Amino acid sequence: MSTSKLPPGPQNRFLLGKFQSIIKPLETLEKQARIYGDIFMISVGPSNTPQVVVSNPEGIEQIFTANLEKLDSGGEAGVKLPLLGQHSILALSGSRHKRERKLLMPPFHGERMRAYGELMHNLTEQVTSQWKIGETLSIRSSMQAISFEVILKAVFGLESGLRYEQLKELLMAWMNPKKPIVQTLMLLFPALQKDLGDWSPWGSFLRLRQKMDELIFAEIRERWSKLDSSRTDILSLMMAARDENDEPMTEVELRDELMTLLVAGHETTATSLSWAFYWIHQQPLVLEKLRQELDNLGDNPEANDMMKLPYLNAVCQEALRIYPVVNFGLPRIVKSPLEIMGYQLEPGTIVSACIYLTHHREDLYPEPKQFKPERFLERQFSPNEYLPFGGGNRRCLGYAFALFEMKLVLATILSRWQLELADSKPVKPVRKGILMSPKDGVRMVVKGKRTQQQQVLQGAVS
Repeated sequence: MSTSKLPPGPQNRFLLGKFQSIIKPLETLEKQARIYGDIFMISVGPSNTPQVVVSNPEGIEQIFTANLEKLDSGGEAGVKLPLLGQHSILALSGSRHKRERKLLMPPFHGERMRAYGELMHNLTEQVTSQWKIGETLSIRSSMQAISFEVILKAVFGLESGLRYEQLKELLMAWMNPKKPIVQTLMLLFPALQKDLGDWSPWGSFLRLRQKMDELIFAEIRERWSKLDSSRTDILSLMMAARDENDEPMTEVELRDELMTLLVAGHETTATSLSWAFYWIHQQPLVLEKLRQELDNLGDNPEANDMMKLPYLNAVCQEALRIYPVVNFGLPRIVKSPLEIMGYQLEPGTIVSACIYLTHHREDLYPEPKQFKPERFLERQFSPNEYLPFGGGNRRCLGYAFALFEMKLVLATILSRWQLELADSKPVKPVRKGILMSPKDGVRMVVKGKRTQQQQVLQGAVS
């Protein structure tokens, strides 16, 4: 293909078009891909900023491997979530991003991460111990409770007490708004971010954020006053980290990264787990095969053994493929003329790898709407073909932590509980903030606990 200017795609200059892309993002993306193909340009936001959408693995590889002087995220292209702050790794670019990423890497090292296995297991047992046989529950609410406790204890390192309860209440108020569509519109349209007092949505948010900040800064200052090298929570490890100039992270940097880990690691994991429970129970053969694999581990298996189970891994990968929690990787901005898939892109253009469209390519994933974990046992997909956590220098730092938690929670619950879907109606994805979440949270019925005899019989059948 000769180098040429990329022709414009759908412009969405009218309010109706923008509203459709917010309310029905997946349908809109699929329609655009059918019309315009693997790479097309759209206009986003009130200013109609040009954004190039790429779903071709070749083009995605070019994005992920481009020289940072030509294409980088952060800055103008960075994620602008007001809860996170300007020092969030998602908002930084260049040397500042590189420094922050290096400081944040140690807490997510494999050896460190495995230390959180017992905590994740215990918190899963604690939340599910409240289940009652015969009740119908939202599995997403339970998964949210588990992932939230993991964040507060493994990331923030908070112990039960007044500050713990206050912060939990404030964070839950933000993560579960009474009017989610209003919050979504506020995040997507800065013009709506007007403080008109306590009664206004933005004013209410600002006051909630101020209260959270007071609690978080109080925790950070208390930790600084009595540093404890034996602590293994992620906040303590971040406080101990030093850059090449032997400088630690500042209070504001610590606060912004904590909020980033909360937002990126709480809702996403809870949503991914909810989808996994839906698909597993929507297809009995998948559930049976997964239980056989888990039962073969015997009583009280080690977390490391669970992590190595091939079918459990494939189930998690397929759940993350079919409905990735975010539709796009982090946007990048063209800094100097750049060629992607033979097209010349000018400085100022925003470029995004479309995770959802890539994960639904027929040439990569035959019958992409079908849940088929076996596809991940039959072949290895490249980072440009399978990218639930983004890629390149912007791949999610906590991806291994998220997968570890996802596998451990699934294994713990499926080994001990019998659940079934409350009805046979397909569960559809709906927008929840910037994420795609299962509508109604996946309603499930608690049928009972699995007995040792059931596990032995299951293993005998296999």
